[in-house]
Amino acid sequence: MKVAVKTFDNKTAGDIELSDKVFGAKMRKDILARMVQYQLAKRRAGTQKTKGISDISGTTKKPWKQKGTGRARQGSLRSPQFKGGARIFGPVVRSHALGLPKKVRNLALCIALSAKHAEGKLFIVDSLEVKEAKTQKLVAAFEKLGFKEPLIVGGKELDESFAKAARNIKGVDVLPQQGANVYDILNHEELVLTKDAVEFLEARLTGKK
Repeated sequence: MKVAVKTFDNKTAGDIELSDKVFGAKMRKDILARMVQYQLAKRRAGTQKTKGISDISGTTKKPWKQKGTGRARQGSLRSPQFKGGARIFGPVVRSHALGLPKKVRNLALCIALSAKHAEGKLFIVDSLEVKEAKTQKLVAAFEKLGFKEPLIVGGKELDESFAKAARNIKGVDVLPQQGANVYDILNHEELVLTKDAVEFLEARLTGKK
């Protein structure tokens, strides 16, 4: 399928042939849901932790003798039933990451790309180079192109001046080609890819790279 390539001046810069395998995949909401869950779980820090009995400072001496006091037997003042004691079955440092096969992850990315194309919200630009990399100029360019809250995916290395100018615009994110992911694609109104990003994604998702 052919798609027009534009510049940020809203001028035509030819067209590009998109792979049907990558940009023409059938919608599978279940696959997208699994991928989003996978990404969000992987982002969780998992650093919350409470103190167990071995982490509590204090004496290891038995509080009182085992029998003859009329009170329940106790082995340590660091036990959870005492003030300042341990917490039983509290959270520990761990990874929240889920397992998901690479084939499913690649399929999810293809579905997300295809969904944007089917909705008419996929745009291809020649490059991220602009005459004046200023926030005000980019806002005007986005308005001309009809972008509201785009995710912009550039080449292997981003144009630093473009990225700095774009980061001040609310709802706009700029990623290098290797950072393209399902969650961010679905979380933005439009998807803008450079020609380099298209070539990289097609090679990655069709197994040519």
